[in-house]
Amino acid sequence: MKICMIGAGYVGLVSAACFADFGWNIICVDKDNDRVEGLKKGRIPIYEPGLDDLVERNVAAGRMHFTMSLEEGARGADVIFLAVGTPMRRGDGYADLSYVFEAAEELAQHVGSEIVVTTKSTVPVGTSRELERRLRALRPDVDFAVCSNPEFLREASAIRDFTHPDRVLIGVDSPRGREVMARLYEPLALRKAPIVFTSRESAELAKYAANAFLAMKITFINEVADLCEMVGADVGEVANAIGADGRIGSKFLHAGPGYGGSCFPKDVSALVRTAREARCPVSLVEQVEKVNAERKISMGTRIEEAAGGSVRGKTIAILGVTFKPNTDDMREAPSLVIVPMLQARGATVKACDPQGRENAEMLLPEVEWCSSALETARDADVLVVLTEWNEFRAVDLKQLRATMRGDALVDLRNVYQPAQAEAAGFTYRGVGRGAGTLKSPRQLDVALSRQNGLAMEITNTDAG
Repeated sequence: MKICMIGAGYVGLVSAACFADFGWNIICVDKDNDRVEGLKKGRIPIYEPGLDDLVERNVAAGRMHFTMSLEEGARGADVIFLAVGTPMRRGDGYADLSYVFEAAEELAQHVGSEIVVTTKSTVPVGTSRELERRLRALRPDVDFAVCSNPEFLREASAIRDFTHPDRVLIGVDSPRGREVMARLYEPLALRKAPIVFTSRESAELAKYAANAFLAMKITFINEVADLCEMVGADVGEVANAIGADGRIGSKFLHAGPGYGGSCFPKDVSALVRTAREARCPVSLVEQVEKVNAERKISMGTRIEEAAGGSVRGKTIAILGVTFKPNTDDMREAPSLVIVPMLQARGATVKACDPQGRENAEMLLPEVEWCSSALETARDADVLVVLTEWNEFRAVDLKQLRATMRGDALVDLRNVYQPAQAEAAGFTYRGVGRGAGTLKSPRQLDVALSRQNGLAMEITNTDAG
């Protein structure tokens, strides 16, 4: 099969490389000349573990090519994927589909008598149907089969997710489209990967619903973490206990500074807007969006408290700025809220990140960039762990403390054990680690009265 992948960004490039590794012939089309020329020379524009080797191997085998010409890419293709960006639209938070429709209008000029066009981009419900309408209006002589094939790739483990998926979801209404897509994914079907066929609307909504649910789990455990701090529990122990329940599961139950990245923020926002347009508001998801935004601000306040109530004139050392480890992605990272907040309140910020510096420098001006955790901590008043890179886990805490001016360690990812940090001389504060913090009878009385008050409210509500 010949596959044309329109868009050589994160989703398009990873998907194309994995399809090529199955043995299919892939041609990636992108309008960014620097990106295309760089890929031809072996330069990968994103950081994803293993992707450089995968692309190099398939280019060398002659199965993977790059071009700026959509005409060249579409010529003789069995399937054309749309893997262009669908960012949040300014002003209303809805998914911006302009790139999707622009690509469709251009490809309509270059297709033959019949073609399968598949959206790989995350798109709102109804997009595939609207896309088919537009294509047929532009080329009534062509038999278009338009499908939805949303990706479920986690950054930092995308290749594994593609080759060993929980499921492959294909929204398709035409028999020909189903036949072509089944053939495309046959290498995975032979490995017993679940290939799930649905209607196009179901596939489109499932993608948003999945990400909204995961975002909700993160937001839930973050709120539980705050409660743990108030009542003397440990969120790690709570998460392990509830995660052992098969109905809940242990994934996405790690307390921290809030979710970010390329998917969750924009997909939650788009789902909320879609539901409002359908006059079927999703109030629970709306609250997830609100709480997550507030979460990042509260983490900045937490750092201020660790600095003695004010960061003015103080130096804050930040370990990690990307939204998660093993990626260079800065999209919607908590650092983009926390660092400017600290700077606006008078702090000097130093930072290091194993992969994110190049992207972060443009987004976080006036940050002093360092090459190691030790260099970052030098003469700092507060040390903050914002991204849980493995190299930060193994750092010598005593060395870090010795090079600092202050002794505050704010561990927003719970990377370190409190006892070890305190033994190294730090005043430690994690997230949701409240065990042992209710030291006085008065504090215990306050916590219990809050719980009793809540119980009374519930009792009165039930009685009514």
